[in-house]
Amino acid sequence: MLALLCFFLAALAAPFKSRHRLEAENAVLRHQLIILRRKVPGRVRHTNGDRWFLVHVYRFFPSILQALTIIHPETVVRWHRAGFRGYWRWKSGSRGGRPRIDSDLRALIKKMSMENPLWGAPRIHGELLKRGFEVAQSSVAKL
Repeated sequence: MLALLCFFLAALAAPFKSRHRLEAENAVLRHQLIILRRKVPGRVRHTNGDRWFLVHVYRFFPSILQALTIIHPETVVRWHRAGFRGYWRWKSGSRGGRPRIDSDLRALIKKMSMENPLWGAPRIHGELLKRGFEVAQSSVAKL
């Protein structure tokens, strides 16, 4: 009886919803049917494509959480947040390449160059190696 009442209320509210929102809700319901029709034994498995679709529809139409029946709405929100965290973790990660030279070592190279104008990069590089600094000769030449 409760399901019939919910259906009746939803039918009354449908004309007041925007067309795009109704289309998104229909797309989500159809996608849920596609997921349930897969021939997978045991529990329903969601692919990355399923997660991607539901998260992107949720981004534009947060009200689709009411239409989800095979997934808890909190799950879609969790997937969205995990994707957001993963993106920014990737974006702020190291880019690789040569390691940066410390500012103290930069200052030392410049000081050695100013105090000994006849020394070139190979000589300064050799002096730094004697003192235990690991730096490439090309890096010394740049500075």
